[in-house]
Order: sequence, then structure tokens, then C-alpha cells
Amino acid sequence: MKIYVDADACPVKEVIIAEANMLTIPVVMVTSLSHFSNADDPPGVKTIYVDTGAEAADYRIMKLAEKEDIIVTQDYGLASLGLAKGCDVLHHKGFVYTNDNIDQLLQTRYLSAMARKSGKRTKGPKPFTFEDKEKFRILLRNILSEKLSD
Repeated sequence: MKIYVDADACPVKEVIIAEANMLTIPVVMVTSLSHFSNADDPPGVKTIYVDTGAEAADYRIMKLAEKEDIIVTQDYGLASLGLAKGCDVLHHKGFVYTNDNIDQLLQTRYLSAMARKSGKRTKGPKPFTFEDKEKFRILLRNILSEKLSD
């Protein structure tokens, strides 16, 4: 089992690394070259850099991820692909993407895009809070605990 992170805008990278390191689970951060850093990766972490194209990180994660891996993303399209591959897919605000909620999330995204295209303004996401971070930490711990007890 590995944890793959759509890392460009992920605000919980340090939470993922800390929780994974406690259980010696490898973490793969996939990020665009525009976020390149010469810094060494933390223990247990591998960073993969991809082109800056819109879905480059998504494609790489889907190429690498295997059934039962964990994917952390805020991208509904990547979440849908990860679910189809048999991965557990988590959002950084502390919820799990499921086959029961992904269609509604994709539909909402589509309707918002259509509204913006027609000139309407849509609300953006609410600011990320400390409570969101802690909710994610608890979710990740629970998922890892479940997976390791199977």
C-alpha cells in the first residue's frame, strides 16, 4: 500500500507524511515542475515531478496507483478514476470520495463550470481551517487503521 498525493495545492502534506511515517507507509507526492525544489524529500517520501499541463499529475497518479492504495486529491475527476481503480480516495477537507457521492460531486462541478461560462459568478471553496486539517488527520488515521487490520 502507498499513499499518492496530488500535491500541487494540497494543504495537508505534512499530516500525510507524519501519519504515514508512524506506520512506515510510503508516500508519493506528485507535483508539477513549477513547484520544483532542491530540498531533500523527507524520510518515506518520494516526489515525482510532472509537466505543468492541467492533468499531468492526475495521469501520473493513475499510472502508478494500484488497487487498495490511497489517493489524496481535491480533483473530482481524479477521484472518480481512483475509485474505478479500487483505491481509497480522500479529500483534504476530511471526507472520503465514494461511488455514492462522486456522481453528485461531478454534476455540481459541471453545473458550476456552465454557470461561469455563461457569465455568472459562483462561490469558491470556503477557506481551509485548522478544524479541516484535524478532520483530515482523524479520517486518514481511521482509513489506515482499517486497511492495516484487514
